[in-house]
Amino acid sequence: MRSSQLLSGDKSDHMHLAARMIQSGGLVAFPTETVYGLGADALNPEAVGKIFAAKKRPVFDPMIIHIAELKTLMTLVMIDPQHRRLLMTLVETFWPGPLTLVLPRRSLIPNVVTAGLATVAIRMPAHPMALALIREAGTPIAAPSANPFGCVSPTMAHHVLKGLGDHVDLILDGGPCPLGVESTIISFTNGYPKLLRSGSLSMEDLEAVIGPIAQINHSKGVPCAPGQMARHYATRTPLTLLPTRGNRPAVSPGEQIGLLALSSSCDSDRYAAVEVLSPSGDLKEAARNLFAALHRLDAMGLDRLWAEPCPEFGMGTAIMDRLRRCAVQESVSNDDETTTFDQDKQYC
Repeated sequence: MRSSQLLSGDKSDHMHLAARMIQSGGLVAFPTETVYGLGADALNPEAVGKIFAAKKRPVFDPMIIHIAELKTLMTLVMIDPQHRRLLMTLVETFWPGPLTLVLPRRSLIPNVVTAGLATVAIRMPAHPMALALIREAGTPIAAPSANPFGCVSPTMAHHVLKGLGDHVDLILDGGPCPLGVESTIISFTNGYPKLLRSGSLSMEDLEAVIGPIAQINHSKGVPCAPGQMARHYATRTPLTLLPTRGNRPAVSPGEQIGLLALSSSCDSDRYAAVEVLSPSGDLKEAARNLFAALHRLDAMGLDRLWAEPCPEFGMGTAIMDRLRRCAVQESVSNDDETTTFDQDKQYC
């Protein structure tokens, strides 16, 4: 079995090697400002098929294409004149950055990338290594998160190595991802902009620029964009989302519980392990640390994990989306209430 190469993305010869790997139909994991992506030549259907095999990703789940130049967008999509002004306002304001746009696709894009849909998801990442790889490879790169399908997203190179190991030809190490949560996805089809996935770019920031955006729930049925499965971003250790912050159930004798706390915890001695996302409760810092904290807790062999909720505004909306999709069906009790969370009880 082949062994993945883990190389520093700061060296030009390593970037050159990664670009040649993309051109030859191989798989390269690389950092973006959100999470690490598993990339292949988006115009090579056989190469894209390797992504599905490596991740064990269902073929009905579409991928995001990453580009490095605005002119590339026009070769891949068709833009309705009624959307052009809003679309270009978003692009000029937020690209490069954590914004993915869903638009009608051109025939140049293989069906495997879009799961046969008439639309395609495209973004221009802000990470310099991602942009350098796309430019040197000379082709758009299809890249979902570089992890087994449905599991916790990778924000460090060693997460990729642990999760996908020998299924990747080369991993470019760019250190921790600075934002830590996937891109926000906005669709420009059927007459008005719609939110398909919350992410690193908040609805408040988007609506301040283009006005109201509809929010559509696509958790059930066939997804029309990445990150819409009911169970996603999941730990192997069962995780329960607590109903309120600070009001935590009693720990049973002998039970090993891991706590994912938004801010500093005053009762940490009750738990086998505690991960604090932000000592000050800052939601951007919490989002940046979310997936890495889940990776650490999941590796400890605990009985279960408890996660505190956070306020649902700004980055808190994306954090809660990930935690809800990670959570399994559990009932938790405290002095005030019992809450049942009805999620798919499955693990990665």
